[in-house]
Amino acid sequence: MPDRSSNRRTFLKVTAVTGTVGVAGCIGDEDVDPDEEDPLDEDGDEADANGEPDEDREHHIDVGTSAGGTMDVGLAVEQGVAEESDTLSYSTVESPGYVGSTYRMNEDAFDAAFIDTNTMNKAQEGLDMFEEDPVDQLPWQGMLAFPYSIYMMARDGTGIETFDDLAGASVYPAEPGYSTRATTLDVFEQDPIADVYDEMDIVDMDVADAPGAMEEERIDAAIAYGTPGIGNTGWVVEYDARVDVHYVEHTDALIEAIEQFPGAGLSIYDDNPGEEFAWDQDIDTDEIAAWDLNVTVATHPETPDEAIYELCRVGAEHGDTIRNAEERFTPENAEDLLQGALDDYPFHPGAAEFYQDEGVWDDDWVVGDRDEVGEYFD
Repeated sequence: MPDRSSNRRTFLKVTAVTGTVGVAGCIGDEDVDPDEEDPLDEDGDEADANGEPDEDREHHIDVGTSAGGTMDVGLAVEQGVAEESDTLSYSTVESPGYVGSTYRMNEDAFDAAFIDTNTMNKAQEGLDMFEEDPVDQLPWQGMLAFPYSIYMMARDGTGIETFDDLAGASVYPAEPGYSTRATTLDVFEQDPIADVYDEMDIVDMDVADAPGAMEEERIDAAIAYGTPGIGNTGWVVEYDARVDVHYVEHTDALIEAIEQFPGAGLSIYDDNPGEEFAWDQDIDTDEIAAWDLNVTVATHPETPDEAIYELCRVGAEHGDTIRNAEERFTPENAEDLLQGALDDYPFHPGAAEFYQDEGVWDDDWVVGDRDEVGEYFD
């Protein structure tokens, strides 16, 4: 991964891209039960997209997209492609979360999908749900769509000042089933901070109930997360309005844990981080260290190279068009599409060609070979 730096938008980004004529078409009859939900779905937004292939364009891709905020970003990308490409058409297809999208694309249900890099890493390593139910092929990397930066907050009056103080505290890592929770607990399980995690009292409840539980002092500390430069997610905004909180100071051990976990990126925000995440109160810090859940557009291996190349071009050159429809799409150029890329994990060859042409490719990265689709597992 790229080295972290200290600036206003030092967040790690990735994405994978989408797909092709005829690989997937439509979602089939298989019933895939995802093990976790889209972390952006907590606000309950729902959207339907009925994009039809444009017969005047050379390539068409169907893109699996979770409901809620992810759907908002997906529809914005669809709009950007419609306005800025003469060769590619794009249809949004609702899909059941990031894990469910991984399984559906494995069954050739569509050409690309919004999937977070932690889920992709687990699929490659056969961890968690993929240990008992592995996929036959990985979704290949394409381009970043948006990051969620995750960090720790504590109620005032708890005596919690640093990450080490979370030992023995009641800690809320988001609702069971959320990818933000899964990524947080994966980070906490890393050796440098596992001893602190072992002593935490982990709280399980719906995100809708968490602000009230914090107000009632049943939760000492909770994660916060949001898109940098835009703000926190809805339930965090609610506890910001109801409870006096402060940032839990990161330790060197926490930084080390984030850096060594391959499913998350490290970001340091040191230019007015309270404003970066739109806090409505003084959170008592000049610097936030966050672990990032990077949501990407990942591709089916058989999606035509030309289609993925064009998708990446639109993302890199016309991000403003996409952001006019949904501001959470964060990449502003080709390099942004790559930040946070997974090492030793295949890129779609169409994406790789685009990044090579733009001069932002790292020769240590892996270009997927369609003759070796099943060979990229650890």
